[in-house]
Amino acid sequence: MFATRFAPSPTGHLHRGHAFSALTAHAAAAAAGGRFVLRIEDIDTTRSRPAFEAAIYEDLAWLGLAWETPVRRQSEHLADYHAALARLEARGLVYRCFRTRREVAEAMASAPHGPMEAFRGGPLPPDEEAARLAAGEPFAWRLSLDAAAAALGGFDSLTFVEEGQGVIPARPELGGDVVLARRDVGVAYHLAVVVDDALQGITHVIRGRDLFEATHVQRLLQALLDLPEPAYRHHDLLLGPDGRRFAKRDRSETLRSLRERGMNPADLRRGLGFA
Repeated sequence: MFATRFAPSPTGHLHRGHAFSALTAHAAAAAAGGRFVLRIEDIDTTRSRPAFEAAIYEDLAWLGLAWETPVRRQSEHLADYHAALARLEARGLVYRCFRTRREVAEAMASAPHGPMEAFRGGPLPPDEEAARLAAGEPFAWRLSLDAAAAALGGFDSLTFVEEGQGVIPARPELGGDVVLARRDVGVAYHLAVVVDDALQGITHVIRGRDLFEATHVQRLLQALLDLPEPAYRHHDLLLGPDGRRFAKRDRSETLRSLRERGMNPADLRRGLGFA
């Protein structure tokens, strides 16, 4: 069955751009007679707030949307993500990276093929890694592109389907050795989202074009974890009068502020191109 999702993070109030994305996914599910899933991506506990989560439900209900219950909250399913990470670790596909963000940025800026080349690293010698672990040094788990390429026999056959464009070659090397988990926010977005999409039976990922590049590494993770491959549809971003895309900092354009100013949700839906 066709299934898609809207997966906001409760780190601020939803705005017009979020409404457009949610309505786009909801309309696609309705047209296909399929499922519309709401997921709360709250693994970033440093920024997520219960008040923002409550506001998400209020705003979407005000828009006239309905979704499956119970809603999956990522913070309640950390064991699923750690299990996936453990599978990758057991196959030698991830490594502990002890570099700070500053050190990673410096390494990227001094890359031989130009500034800000995607970071590529690798595990430390066993003795050095053991010493750093014993000293309590923080680290991040990074996906090893070299190990991933070896496991898959290269990336030439790795593709994904983008509706309206067809089959697109996946190029995970553009993202480098991405972080899959770290101490401050636990598991990272890329790993959590592919695990969730598989567990929730998502067949179509409908989201903004700003997340198109993320598809490359997510497709790689699906292949490494033997997870189903959904189809993708990356819609254009809604822009404000200044030509910039809406962001959570645009408080005057949040759905809450529009509601408080007396806007009719039907008028907002029509203004966004939905009857």
